[in-house]
Amino acid sequence: MTEYTDHYAPEGLRTRGTLLVVPGRGETRAAYTRLGSRLAADAYRVRVVDAPVLDEQDLAGALLRFGALLAAAVEDSATGEEGVARPLVLVGADSGAAVVAALLGRDGVPPAARPDAVVLAGMPGLGAATDVAGWEDELGVRTACPAHRGALTEDAGIRRGALGRAVPEALLSSAYGSEVGVPVLLLAGDTDPLADHEALARTAKSLPKARLSVVRGAHHDVLNDTQHRSVAAELVTFLETVRNELVPVVTVEASTW
Repeated sequence: MTEYTDHYAPEGLRTRGTLLVVPGRGETRAAYTRLGSRLAADAYRVRVVDAPVLDEQDLAGALLRFGALLAAAVEDSATGEEGVARPLVLVGADSGAAVVAALLGRDGVPPAARPDAVVLAGMPGLGAATDVAGWEDELGVRTACPAHRGALTEDAGIRRGALGRAVPEALLSSAYGSEVGVPVLLLAGDTDPLADHEALARTAKSLPKARLSVVRGAHHDVLNDTQHRSVAAELVTFLETVRNELVPVVTVEASTW
């Protein structure tokens, strides 16, 4: 059984970069089919890996093991003599975002797993868990998008109730304190009950190359909620800006709205 789900750029187009997507609590790779397909249509190679396994008793070991898995996923994405299409961007969601941030703040990360940029989406706050009385409650926390709700409900591999279990505090402390030197895009829904918006704002201000984008009306699954088209556009804008050495490709000189 494959360890990845791949989405490729259209045939005949030069691949503009490689994205590794790291799911969060309870999620499977299937949750990112729509996102992967949309970004691939813009000529990005997208590879979705399995959600990381969190071992509270050996957090450092778990991070290093996951770093090795990411490195293998990157190296295996190389095609022909061109190698891995750059820039390489890690996209983490929920606990996946916390793992990516914490991992990059540690020593001993395999060079292949060191990205050119990072996207941290739906990063939970410290102690962020919610009481979910059932699947409908959990869906309400995750998303208002009918298509995404249906995809989650039909996914036999999803671990229902996962959002009711808090992400380890040590992992989140490490994630929020990580000194990530590459460009970072932080994404959060403004109605996400698991988000700590003040902590996200502090993190964005503390990093040398960071941007915090808040999505109006979005829930916890900010990459897959009702606003997924606008979120994907924000991702592409970030990716193209990274490719352009952080110089915005489009700037607004005048507007009446």
